[in-house]
Amino acid sequence: MNLWIWLLLACALAYAWKLVGYFVPARFLKDPRMSRVAGTMTIGLLASLTIVNTVASGQSLAADARLGALAVAAIALALRAPFLLVVVAGASTAALLRLIGWN
Repeated sequence: MNLWIWLLLACALAYAWKLVGYFVPARFLKDPRMSRVAGTMTIGLLASLTIVNTVASGQSLAADARLGALAVAAIALALRAPFLLVVVAGASTAALLRLIGWN
């Protein structure tokens, strides 16, 4: 099949899934357990996306400057640094590691 057909099919499925959310009864959404589940899923999805983007390079695993940047950002978060400082620390660490040749 053509790539565009798969892309359009994925878009249609994503839209349909979002549309199904409007038909969920309000009593399910007011349940405190649902809020906890939604919050936990969001954190889990963002964490997995971060890890995949850090250690994956195409179809293979890579240990490059992104791994060091993530470690420094995690340390800055553990020390309760402001978010902008976390981003700057991670980016500057990646830049320095690439400068010294750890690609």
